[in-house]
Amino acid sequence: MGDYPKTILELERRFSTEERCIEYLVKLRWPDGFVCPCCGGTEAWAASRGRFICRGCRRQTSITAGTVFQGTRKPLTLWFRAIWLVTSQKQGVSAASVQQVLGLGSYQTAWTWLHKLRRAMVRPGRDKLHGVVETDETVIGGEDPKGGTWIERKSLVVIAAEEDGNGIGRIRMATVPAATREHLYRFVQDVIEPGSIVHTDGARAYEGLEQFGYAHDRTVLLGREDRNAASKLLPRVHRVASLLKRWLLGTHQGAVSGEHLDYYLDEFTFRFNRRTSKSRGKLFYRLLQQAVQITPTTYQAMTNADPSE
Repeated sequence: MGDYPKTILELERRFSTEERCIEYLVKLRWPDGFVCPCCGGTEAWAASRGRFICRGCRRQTSITAGTVFQGTRKPLTLWFRAIWLVTSQKQGVSAASVQQVLGLGSYQTAWTWLHKLRRAMVRPGRDKLHGVVETDETVIGGEDPKGGTWIERKSLVVIAAEEDGNGIGRIRMATVPAATREHLYRFVQDVIEPGSIVHTDGARAYEGLEQFGYAHDRTVLLGREDRNAASKLLPRVHRVASLLKRWLLGTHQGAVSGEHLDYYLDEFTFRFNRRTSKSRGKLFYRLLQQAVQITPTTYQAMTNADPSE
């Protein structure tokens, strides 16, 4: 297990300079020693500002290149504080809060940082769900019963939740264009280990999962007089759906674009699956660890904006 700060005071002491942040990122990115992304060489000498020069091919590699931090003009010390802020709050933070707390010059910067970090919340090669897994769909967006609207268009979200005794184990979520057999099959295959039992309602779109190596447990709800039958017979996915909607309205005030909803689902999943962790510092460590492993993206790519504008 890696070392990490336990409190914000320890964070401030430990990562007070760029050099200390770079040293920490080096250990996370190359735990077994430097590896050149060009030739695979394992020997290099350190240059200035977190750059390394491969002894084999002479290529320069920055510690931030190919990571969430690629191209940033802000100091890593500020990034580390942002990651601590994101992981230390159980319900997360909004872009407006990040901008205010860190003193960022624009809302756009805070929004971009959070979306970069959300992309890092999905661990490459993560394990699939297994055992008995409830699966169902819910609609996100539309009218808020208390007045006003949130998310400019309705989105269909599929939720899978492991049974853990009477409780909930790990979860996975994703938006789908429609509750068709094609899209639901793909979701199940993407997130659930073959050999597992997939527990669904009586929707015909789930029929035939056996051909992919799953056992299928169907609970037909049609015709039941109890309005709460679905939440009683598939309680885990309905509990997750309720918590998700409450989180979107609470933390983000419903200001979530349907275009980016999948990334908010990734953040909710990251938090939910680590809800029993007693150490916020460990979440800080995990997110930083994943932040140096994913492909970077830009604001223009996130928004399809023209960089010349």
